[in-house]
Amino acid sequence: MTQVEQKPSGVGPEDWFYPPSTPYRDGYLPLSNDLPGAPATPDAPQHQMYYALHGNPEGEPVFFIHGGPGGACTDILARFFDLRRYHVILFDQRGCGKSRPTVAEAGPKIGLSNNTTPHLVQDIDVLRRHLGYKKIHVFGGSWGSTLSLSYAIAHPDCVQSLILRGIFLVGKADLDYMYQGNAATYHLNPKAITEPGTYLVYPEAWKTYVEFIPVEKRGAMVAAYKEIFDMEPKTEAERTLQLNAARAWSVWEGSISYLTPDLQAIARFGEATFALCFAQIEAHYFVNNAFMPEGYLLKNAGKIAHIPVHIVHGRHDHVCPLMQAEQLVAALRAAGAEPASYIITTAGHGPLERETYRALATIMRDLPPLTDFKA
Repeated sequence: MTQVEQKPSGVGPEDWFYPPSTPYRDGYLPLSNDLPGAPATPDAPQHQMYYALHGNPEGEPVFFIHGGPGGACTDILARFFDLRRYHVILFDQRGCGKSRPTVAEAGPKIGLSNNTTPHLVQDIDVLRRHLGYKKIHVFGGSWGSTLSLSYAIAHPDCVQSLILRGIFLVGKADLDYMYQGNAATYHLNPKAITEPGTYLVYPEAWKTYVEFIPVEKRGAMVAAYKEIFDMEPKTEAERTLQLNAARAWSVWEGSISYLTPDLQAIARFGEATFALCFAQIEAHYFVNNAFMPEGYLLKNAGKIAHIPVHIVHGRHDHVCPLMQAEQLVAALRAAGAEPASYIITTAGHGPLERETYRALATIMRDLPPLTDFKA
């Protein structure tokens, strides 16, 4: 079969709105393990959040909420913003990136300790207060949209605007679409269309992801991977198994994140440190329903009805299908709030796909100014 070479769908040199940036300051912020109303955990490991500051220290604060969970921020993400206008705060969530301890280095027992959505929401607020802001722009995509919405629901008076990409509602159907598909019956006929799912569009990448798990455990793929990740390796063979499982999980997501596959991005998803953080944290969150009740974000849309919400979603997104954005828009309208903008691009899932990047950068360029933001 002859495959026609396609132009990459990612941002090219001619597409960038703004030049590269490096942080003018970075650091670590100690985080609390204790949540209001929950039992204290004094003996748990101390998490420290890595953060990096770009742009104008006196500018409008933008908190960039990365995806995953278990991803990380890189300096390239500051290129969504005019750094003369904005003060961009990049940070890595618990257990991943440059934050300490990481799941990759310390293992899941330590890295996943006190690592839940309520903890991450609290961490954002700790950083906001640490930097001296009473109001912020919140910019997040994929899992970052989930966490951005969660933060805004918990702290609606602290959010000036929500800029969201690739809406992820973390419902059971959303997770099954990406991670379960036809896995339970795959061994009977790998080409059978038995359930909705991402596998329909990426069958070659699905094969690697599914076949890593034994047939008898494919009825619950996320749980099967989690079982491997929770293992405490005692031999080199067990360590290799765990790493290969993390790579299979992580590369699956990397392979489906762009309209046209980005081979460099896929390779990054397979790097050992990234894969171990990304896969193990995602599995931890997804077997626990992201530590929130089913339908939580949609049911609480009324709490953010006063916040301007901008949504950009790729029509060909098979990590977070477009219907999730449609559901959020419907929930906002039911709460009496029309989205400030809702843009559907001819793109896949990745934040740096050409059309999606340009749509998001344009929103940030045209956003009404925030003037009274310092505490």
